[in-house]
Amino acid sequence: MDARVITVVGIGADGWDGLAEESREALRTAEVLFGNRRQLDLVPGADRERVAWPSPLLPALPGLIERHEGRAIAVLASGDPMFHGIGSTLAGMLGADRLRVLPHPSSASLACARLGWPLDRVDVLSIVGRPAAALNAAVAPGQRLVVLGAGREAPIIVAAVLSGRGFGPSRMTALCDLGSAEETIRHGVAQEWTEPAASALTLTAVECVPGPDAAPLPRTPGLRDDAFEHDGQITKSEVRAVTLSRLAPLPGELLWDVGAAPAAWRSSGRGRTPPARPSRSRAAPAGPSGSAPTRPRWACRACRS
Repeated sequence: MDARVITVVGIGADGWDGLAEESREALRTAEVLFGNRRQLDLVPGADRERVAWPSPLLPALPGLIERHEGRAIAVLASGDPMFHGIGSTLAGMLGADRLRVLPHPSSASLACARLGWPLDRVDVLSIVGRPAAALNAAVAPGQRLVVLGAGREAPIIVAAVLSGRGFGPSRMTALCDLGSAEETIRHGVAQEWTEPAASALTLTAVECVPGPDAAPLPRTPGLRDDAFEHDGQITKSEVRAVTLSRLAPLPGELLWDVGAAPAAWRSSGRGRTPPARPSRSRAAPAGPSGSAPTRPRWACRACRS
């Protein structure tokens, strides 16, 4: 095997027993294993170096790879490495030609298999290292969500977002340690959910059910004024809708309103998301005075970070 090629092996909570033979062989022949401590403990044998990920990981990652250059490296990832995983990070850093990716079923796939949900009709979201407000734009009557969360408190956080949006009657399921002998599944309702999950390895599945005070946010421009935090000085809803329609933002673009009420709005192709590094950006036209950007006076509740 070319030592320049890094093998990324997806592994589930079922550990070594759940791996395909190709993945096992890649781990047997590796000289160095990278992964978190839990993942490293799932691989038997002591005849190879094991390197636990430092924290924070991203700044240290290039140096770790360079330090072990020329050796057979295998990287452990939870489930599918290209689904919110280290595989995507390595592909962006090193290029796809430096990777050999051996995926395992993702946690979202396992969750949908347990619930009998078609994965292609589910919104899969993550609040790992992201604000819980990122869920706001996805909450809609009848919508099914699978939320990746870090830690046992994740279902409580999801329940709080749902209840705060008037979707307290929503049905929730906490799925922990999927695929392992310790797998647990617990059902409940958002407005009554107060208990942490049984394990930090948890997903929260949601069937959105609106309550009488629910106020769903549409995924089109022109949200009502109370969907924003503002000081009363806010462009009229009709003007916001027409402006965004004329700008026709594409996925990944970052638009800046430079004028009376500056704010950032990022297009994801699926709704509003928090501002992030864009592929290219365009500024909205300045106001009649051509004034420069000033401090933002309003921000969308659905997408603020």
